[in-house]
Amino acid sequence: MTREISHDGDDLIDLDDAADRMRTLRSTWLAGRRTERVSLERSAGRVLAESIRAPVDVPARSHATMDGFAFDATDEYPLEVVDRSVFPEDDPGALADGTAVRIATGSPLPPSANAVLKREEASVDDGRLTGPTLEPGTYVYERGSNVAEGEQLFEANERLGAKDALLLGDLEIDEVTVFEPLSVGLLATGTEIHEGRHRDLDSPMLAGLVRSWGHEATYEGSVPDESDRVASRIDELAREHDVVVTTGGTSVGDKDYVVRSLAALGDVLFHRVRLRPGKPIAVARLPDHDAVAIAIPGKPVGAHLVTALVTRPFFTGDDALPTVSARLARAVDIATPGFTYAVPVTLEDEVAMPLGHVDSALSIYDGTFDPSVLSSSTRASRADGVVLTEAGLDADERVAVVPHTVLER
Repeated sequence: MTREISHDGDDLIDLDDAADRMRTLRSTWLAGRRTERVSLERSAGRVLAESIRAPVDVPARSHATMDGFAFDATDEYPLEVVDRSVFPEDDPGALADGTAVRIATGSPLPPSANAVLKREEASVDDGRLTGPTLEPGTYVYERGSNVAEGEQLFEANERLGAKDALLLGDLEIDEVTVFEPLSVGLLATGTEIHEGRHRDLDSPMLAGLVRSWGHEATYEGSVPDESDRVASRIDELAREHDVVVTTGGTSVGDKDYVVRSLAALGDVLFHRVRLRPGKPIAVARLPDHDAVAIAIPGKPVGAHLVTALVTRPFFTGDDALPTVSARLARAVDIATPGFTYAVPVTLEDEVAMPLGHVDSALSIYDGTFDPSVLSSSTRASRADGVVLTEAGLDADERVAVVPHTVLER
């Protein structure tokens, strides 16, 4: 379906809306993707194709968390100490009423025992145990207290981290079903890049982002600013890859053919986000090839920010943006309301210096944030993170900084 592209401002959407649309696209489009089984050591960074419920209780048996004596806490002292001890490798066997058994840390409790008296609090005289009154569960790692059998622990479309292998392994799960990594083709547009007069700065950065999000990225070269060649190259790459990511040609100039090409090839889901820098991003579905196309603006810093902030939910399923609190070193004003501004900052001793401010290491603006120039300044990539704001910021104000390490994982 071809969608008419408007440039009157009505097609601008908020940053949160864009992220929501990308997450929805992910959930609907991923449903038909190819899957594979992988071992736990290869599962980090992969996306689950199915939810996972606990197949067993964890722990499967109650265990002692202290060296001491195991017994039923509802029995009264003194208790007869049986002539054996229980160690982690043992089957503890049954325990008669009114008796206790010596037990080592990590050992399974006898079925009728529900508490452990620490050795240093115990008194044994002539084989009879006395000590303080205990509640059931004292110094016991109870069966099913970590995970109950049947409990749902992982959702389909969830991206696994390295730490998730701990719980999966404890559940006796050795393999998981995951989606195959997406194949992403990167295409630079622009006659100046195609002819070698300007270096393509964006494609290596975009490849790094895609790979950090767990997918495969292939640089597919460049194409000049010619309408037919832009459209035909996107069409070709959509046959070869799950996702086509283009750079440049996303604005409204005479030679900005990318978004027009996407409209001719499929359904443009949105074009332009209320984000500065990085506004002119476009996303489309190309149904003839069951592919997705993402058109990124060509200015390098803006390209990084809009890709990380808008498309990360599509590639990772995660739209959370954990922040660190800092004091803003300089006031930053904004020129046009109604946008989310991504203000790059450096961090030192919990102080955030707007990188680009005249008093920073990169002198671009004084009082009012200048996203246009900053978007092209590769020095701004040395920022430690960004502050997202829709209003001006005061010096010494506490701000929430989104670290770049959050955006790139």
